[in-house]
Amino acid sequence: MPLSLRIAPSPTAFRCSPSSTTGGGFVPVKQHCRILSSGAVATRIGFCSGGVLDSGKRCGSYVARCSLETVNVSVGQVTEVDKDTFWPIVKAAGDKIVVLDMYTQWCGPCKVIAPKYKELSEKYQDMVFLKLDCNQDNKPLAKELGIRVVPTFKILKDNKVIKEVTGAKYEDLLAAIDAARSG
Repeated sequence: MPLSLRIAPSPTAFRCSPSSTTGGGFVPVKQHCRILSSGAVATRIGFCSGGVLDSGKRCGSYVARCSLETVNVSVGQVTEVDKDTFWPIVKAAGDKIVVLDMYTQWCGPCKVIAPKYKELSEKYQDMVFLKLDCNQDNKPLAKELGIRVVPTFKILKDNKVIKEVTGAKYEDLLAAIDAARSG
């Protein structure tokens, strides 16, 4: 059963401005989109040319709003998240238990447990399994979640961490998942 998350435009829009340096086209503008239910703001660059924004909306001297996006999360598979999509997905999961694998690309134990983690996502169809690469871009979220070592697994229910397993300890992860499901 897929969950869908809508990322809605913020009340603040953006303007496209004519530019003489681009041969009568338009200059790039920043597009701010507020992620529903989170306080985070994602910024993207939009380019206008010939009066049309890359999203296909007409622009000129008037305000153009950013379009809605949808993030799909499927139960039965692992979904890669980042600092912008993690909390909205957790909130969209509602009363489902969310299991988060916090890893890095260079971590050997992370690579060893990854296939087992994928198997767990296929086995437990009533839970949402996420993966967060703890790289520089996602450092603020990793810090917020209190990561000290990789891999770290966080189990969340009702937007709160209820269990944590540090290290590539499959049996401990399995026990934590079972405890979360029964509690």
